[in-house]
Amino acid sequence: MKNTKYVFVTGGVTSSLGKGIIAASLAKLLQERGYSVTIQKLDPYINIDPGTLNPYEHGECYVTNDGAETDLDLGHYERFLNIPTSQANNVTTGRIYQSVIDKERKGDFLGKTVQVIPHITDEIKERIQLLGNTGEYDIVITEIGGTVGDIESLPYVESVRQLLWELGEENAIVVHLTLIPYLAAAGELKTKPTQHSVKMLMQSGVNPDILVCRTEHHISDDIKRKLALFCNVKKEDVIESLDAETIYDVPNLMYNEGLDSVVLDKLKLSSENKPILNKWNDFITRHKNPKDRVEIGLVGKYVELQDAYKSIAEAFIHAGAANEVKVNLHWIHSEGLTPENAAEKLKGMHGVLVAPGFGERGIEGKIEAIKYIREQHIPFLGICLGMQMAVIEYARNVLGLKGANSTEMVQNTPFPVINLMEEQKSITDMGGTMRLGSWECGLKKESISYDVYQKELIEERHRHRYEFNSEYLNDFEKAGMLATGKNPKTDLVEIIELPEHPWFVGVQYHPEYKSTVLNPHPLFVAFVNATLTHKKSLD
Repeated sequence: MKNTKYVFVTGGVTSSLGKGIIAASLAKLLQERGYSVTIQKLDPYINIDPGTLNPYEHGECYVTNDGAETDLDLGHYERFLNIPTSQANNVTTGRIYQSVIDKERKGDFLGKTVQVIPHITDEIKERIQLLGNTGEYDIVITEIGGTVGDIESLPYVESVRQLLWELGEENAIVVHLTLIPYLAAAGELKTKPTQHSVKMLMQSGVNPDILVCRTEHHISDDIKRKLALFCNVKKEDVIESLDAETIYDVPNLMYNEGLDSVVLDKLKLSSENKPILNKWNDFITRHKNPKDRVEIGLVGKYVELQDAYKSIAEAFIHAGAANEVKVNLHWIHSEGLTPENAAEKLKGMHGVLVAPGFGERGIEGKIEAIKYIREQHIPFLGICLGMQMAVIEYARNVLGLKGANSTEMVQNTPFPVINLMEEQKSITDMGGTMRLGSWECGLKKESISYDVYQKELIEERHRHRYEFNSEYLNDFEKAGMLATGKNPKTDLVEIIELPEHPWFVGVQYHPEYKSTVLNPHPLFVAFVNATLTHKKSLD
């Protein structure tokens, strides 16, 4: 069995410094050196998972193959490492406390007083080591959400302190990500916020082994020496992390700074095999040197916070590079779309994606967008709710079913073309009860979908409660909208297409979750290619 090593990534001074990207970049470099690596995220919030959180609160809810609703950082982990994550890769305070309370109710603690130390910290330590104990990984990287000093993060920092002592310094290290702000008035970088951040971490009994310093300007050797002296690390353990042009540049920047070498040295692992980032750098070259450009509209209801559609935006970057085109995304709020302005708002788009979402707000705008796209023969991709809106638009405007809707929006609609799934009807709890995770879908051979995937059976990730109402399927197919993908066991309609349209595809699942740098999702690649073809037809 492997002697798994642990790397803990903490953050200081401010949130949103990019712990997830640093963790993913380090993992990528270690993976390229031949080590098996995984990353997990510890989230301090008390929600069991982000599944019930508004996207405005927390950005996108990412879904794994095994149906876990997780933090969007897990999307970065998968996109960088090209390997799937699972339920075990995301731990929340809510899940920790729920587990401890369940054990207390069963009497597992033999009448003891249940306390943060040792019971909560023991549970956290157990979750941290869950992936390491499988024997699959040489290195487990654990990102601790929030910043040092947050009340919510204290049990996690204490658990790290205990683990560092239990595992020994050659088996576990701490990488502390912090900010070196630049004061324009003084014309200099300031180290004091970092010093305070490290001091706070050390007061909790944790000494950082490596400092990664986010900065807008190069850090001089003098500043590195100063940080090393005041933060109790060696000068070579102070790593500069300059603002990057794209997140995909960060692995190269961290390699140039020697982050992976320093980590391996501290963990007493061989650093002889240098990272070979050939495929990665091929992607970056294509991404930065496009031969053409396309304008794609993303119609959604959370467009003010682009993190709400993080995986979709990244999938377009991957697909754009595969087609050697620059994808210019236009964020279009569905609430602002009306029959009167749809043509104006969608003017100049070479393709339109109608995004997923929940609830009735903004859905009429999505329907108006789809009507315009369908009538103007503009390439269309609808995901989850986007696919359902395409069904409703077709029912109303082609089948003549006036008032057709989803029972999610209008419970007593005369034509429920989208209906609550049968197994969802008895469910009362909202959290973690949707149709989640990876499900099979059989494809019809004569279809865009089959041309895209080049196989008859695929697996894709889902997150929904409502489905295409198959009672109306014959009416739709007679009118020209075909169900080209179905779940082989339940007959649930997964994909709809319009063969008379140049490229019109709606999918019930979320293809964006499976797009990675090295394996761009074929559906996004085909859609971007269709937008390029459409653009050329207009020239």
